Amino acid sequence: MGSEPTAGALLAAGSEALIEAAFRTGDFVAAHQLLLAARDRARQTRNRVDEATALTRLGMLAHFSAIAGDLAEADWAAEERMFAEALAIQRAADDPAGAAESLFGLGLVHQVLRGDWPTAMPFYQEALSLAERYADEIVRSEVHRHIGFYHVYVTGDGEQGLRHLRMSQVLRERYGDPRRVATGTLALGEAELAAGNRPEALRLLHEAVHQARAAGLTAQRIGWAEQALRDAERLAG
Repeated sequence: MGSEPTAGALLAAGSEALIEAAFRTGDFVAAHQLLLAARDRARQTRNRVDEATALTRLGMLAHFSAIAGDLAEADWAAEERMFAEALAIQRAADDPAGAAESLFGLGLVHQVLRGDWPTAMPFYQEALSLAERYADEIVRSEVHRHIGFYHVYVTGDGEQGLRHLRMSQVLRERYGDPRRVATGTLALGEAELAAGNRPEALRLLHEAVHQARAAGLTAQRIGWAEQALRDAERLAG
């Protein structure tokens, strides 16, 4: 009889299943089961860092599921509890990379689910300070992405916002996941349009539609890219 999978192995499998569900299939059941198993195994072996990572990924699963469904029905309080519990463990265990991801998650709760940018931004700023030193390209990309959104769409500082969004896309391309690249191209194209850079926006949005289709993203995500392109073409006349 083979040995039982470690928390780390379950985390790796669950994290990949999560991204596949969020970007391609829309079916979060397998990812949820794997991440719960990772959390439980980490608790059994008293691996606090893996336990916290599992909690963070479960929070992200709740978030992606909310985006794919009806945000008005999202249980933001439960999502916030998972990120907050993970962060407390990560701070105690001196896991700055993990803390960056959980801080980002808390920012998402306030920005996306509650529409509260003033509360979200301190979480994003602290996440960025840790992510730039300790986290991988995807966490860094996500934090730059949302700080970029803040400057483009809230403060109206398109120049600063585009700097963050361009860095976000560089990090996505360096990481090399076509699912992430496609969504990054879309975000950058929409931001370029908001900043008044219509030719570049149209180029990027055409590319975003192509990338989304080529990556096999969900119909919802392809639809977002197609709608953004139609809106940009209408504005361009």
